Amino acid sequence: MVLPSVHRRHVLAAVAACILFAAFTTVAYASHSWGGFHWPRSANPLTLNVGDNVSSVWDPYLDGAIADWNTPVGGYADVMNLVEVTGATRPKTCKPTAGRVEVCNSRYGNNGWLGIAQVWVSGTHITQATTKLNDTYFTTATYNTPAWRRLVTCQEIAHDFGLDHQDENFSNANVGSCMDYTNDPDGPPSNEHPNAHDFEQLEAIYGGHFDGGASAPGGTGGNGQDIGDDPSTWGQLRRSDAHGKPALYERDLGNGHKVFTFVVWTEEARGHHE
Repeated sequence: MVLPSVHRRHVLAAVAACILFAAFTTVAYASHSWGGFHWPRSANPLTLNVGDNVSSVWDPYLDGAIADWNTPVGGYADVMNLVEVTGATRPKTCKPTAGRVEVCNSRYGNNGWLGIAQVWVSGTHITQATTKLNDTYFTTATYNTPAWRRLVTCQEIAHDFGLDHQDENFSNANVGSCMDYTNDPDGPPSNEHPNAHDFEQLEAIYGGHFDGGASAPGGTGGNGQDIGDDPSTWGQLRRSDAHGKPALYERDLGNGHKVFTFVVWTEEARGHHE
């Protein structure tokens, strides 16, 4: 049967749209930037202060994560210079500080999460961020291991400067990056450190686009505001992982300011049992 010309054009347009959508989703999957959000800067490498509000138990893992992200692998450009500085907040509340990242550990309660990264944005610019490491679980036998501590620290800090997950299916084989959800962080392969694809993505985010300035102009959109430790305070669910568990929340503060919350859940909270 020969389709009428108008109908045929509609069909061809629909097919083209499907091909374009498939191409976009393939590219989006290969990329693990979250929405193109980034810290503004006028030159590379970006110098970003990271506040140490962690205990002596966590110090080696914070030091290690900073060293990892400051040492590109795979021949990619050095676009990130994380500088560890004295923390500026109480660990229990872990309030943000404009123009920097604050990393904290405390007993945040039996709320199901191992770690969260909370990132304040103005437009597409990150203005401040926090990482919280939940000792309620990290003092238990399951999670009180170097592998779990390294993975969660490495991953949550990376959310604070614009990276997303490479894979969100905990049951998949490890990809060899701390930006991978896993049930077995030490593998093999190990998911305790960044891999070359992480630095490829950082180069794509920060490599050739300059904004001018060390932090976004204008207000910080809630500077000093504690978003809280419970999902009920995190705003609208934006994405779930491969098993249907929430992975990313967005809270709209108005006037173009938002807070995104990334979550690493315990196996028990995910309903996973070995």
